[in-house]
Amino acid sequence: MIYAVLIGILLGYVVLVAFVFARQGSMLYFPERVISNTPKEIGLDYQELSFGTKDDVTISAWYIPAEHERGVLLFCHGNAGNISHRLDSIRIFHDLNLSILIFDYRGYGKSGGSPTEKGTYLDAEAAWDYLVKVLHVRPEKIILFGRSLGSAVAAELALRRKAGAVIMESGFTSIPDLGEKFFPHLPVRMISRYHYASGDKMSGISIPKLFIHSPQDELIPFEHALILFNKASHPKEFLEIRGSHNEGFLSSGSLYRDGLERFLSRYLSSL
Repeated sequence: MIYAVLIGILLGYVVLVAFVFARQGSMLYFPERVISNTPKEIGLDYQELSFGTKDDVTISAWYIPAEHERGVLLFCHGNAGNISHRLDSIRIFHDLNLSILIFDYRGYGKSGGSPTEKGTYLDAEAAWDYLVKVLHVRPEKIILFGRSLGSAVAAELALRRKAGAVIMESGFTSIPDLGEKFFPHLPVRMISRYHYASGDKMSGISIPKLFIHSPQDELIPFEHALILFNKASHPKEFLEIRGSHNEGFLSSGSLYRDGLERFLSRYLSSL
């Protein structure tokens, strides 16, 4: 009887591991296709763009120009929704006199294809190439910004392209590290097909870096940001905000905006 129970538990565990292995993509990416709002909803002019990746996927994006431009922000968003759910952030960055190029990963919004780790990196590269080759933005005037999953995309792009600076908000060290938080009893490192291993990349990024995180973040532990910061090469700065994972940048108010302003003033003023 005990033997049969143990076999049943073991089989159940194997089924659970197999399920998590097979469903990793749908547990990581939560795209929405419908564009619910545009920058016009917050009084901003914008251009709707599309451009191709190296593997022939069409990527959808917005370009929101700033009248008194000090730099251009390349915005890598998180793993849920699409660019139309980032208007609050667009407003903040526009008020800091930054033009913004925000794009949807493949499978999100109007972009073609389906999301993969390699694909998101290629999507960000295509956005960079559009800024530099089509809009003729000087690379040193480009600030890479990534929130949550986007922080890992921005980190990879910072290795591949020499920007003026990179801002990583609510970042994590790797998907396996994060997976152990949600699935502590599963062999996450053995079965993970996604890595987004920002922790391994920090020492190789030479441009100025700003890490932003809240101790109240309920999804990505604050310790991940501290590890990223400690592994990062100089120059680097840390901005501790307050509030939840999705609302921290809003609930922190002037703490967040002033921290961004200090970083931008320090590293963009001389470019």
